[in-house]
Amino acid sequence: MAELKIVEAVRDALDLSMQKDPNVILLGEDIGPLGGVFRATQGLQEKYGKDRVVDTPLSEGGILGAAVGLAANGMRPVAEIQFSGFIWPGFDHLINHAARMRTRSQGRFTCPMVVRFPAGGGIHALEHHSESMEGAFAHTPGLKVVYPGGPYEAKGLLLAAIEDPDTVIFMEPERHYRAIKEEVPAEYYTLPIGKAVVEKAGNDVTVISYGSMLWDTKKALNNYLMHKNVDVELINLRTISPLDTETVVNSVKKTGRCLIVTEEPRSFGVAAELMAVIQEEALLSLEAPVVRVTGYDTIMPYLETEMFYIPTEERIIAGLEKVLNY
Repeated sequence: MAELKIVEAVRDALDLSMQKDPNVILLGEDIGPLGGVFRATQGLQEKYGKDRVVDTPLSEGGILGAAVGLAANGMRPVAEIQFSGFIWPGFDHLINHAARMRTRSQGRFTCPMVVRFPAGGGIHALEHHSESMEGAFAHTPGLKVVYPGGPYEAKGLLLAAIEDPDTVIFMEPERHYRAIKEEVPAEYYTLPIGKAVVEKAGNDVTVISYGSMLWDTKKALNNYLMHKNVDVELINLRTISPLDTETVVNSVKKTGRCLIVTEEPRSFGVAAELMAVIQEEALLSLEAPVVRVTGYDTIMPYLETEMFYIPTEERIIAGLEKVLNY
């Protein structure tokens, strides 16, 4: 077992999946000799050849359209989009083809493809490089949405996504690509899509996060709990769609209080959906209104003010105190 960063865990998963299944093929811009913008595919074209690690033209619509055709004909394409904000020219293929393939064909065809891309802000990039739009993908029936927060789950969930019979949107927290190390098994393993994990059990308040905000939330909680005697239960969603409502509801029924921390825009997002589920399934257990700490309903700002958009430790702690002191 070695200590890996997220980008290394992603590369390891791609490597193992290509070893195991000759139908796995990688598509994307600059993923060959360059290894992608973040070097997630570095060395894989040299190992598997240009027919399986395909450097594509600058056309997200072309990449995703080709992936849909390959998947419908028995291949397992893994398409890399360089940044989250670049995916929209190919969104038509995801909504109108990939997500509908199973129902359109009455189960005769599926679309086993993975679309992976870095998401979230914090790397001081340009306007289209830092979005957290998981709610848009999760709102599309037929798409599964996975957003790991650390190296161990990035590898296990990516391998599970590549095995999945349907289309999986695989979001990777770009500001933590090389900022976090964890012990990751060398062997091939999968983690269940659609299952959250309780990272820390507690009885006073449920805190829910995932993806890019998971480690920021952990850091804020650790600093807060050094001075306060609060028994926090921390849930890492891992998967946005399908959403593990059972784990969330059971936790809130136990604690009676809930804080949700996400980087996405505030309105119509994952945090809002979680609040609705909790209200529907655990209302009589609540001792305080559910609190959400999120990004804002604006475009991610440029680098001068970018870190004011992303939930800070101060905002997370303020949200926690709000729900605790109600």
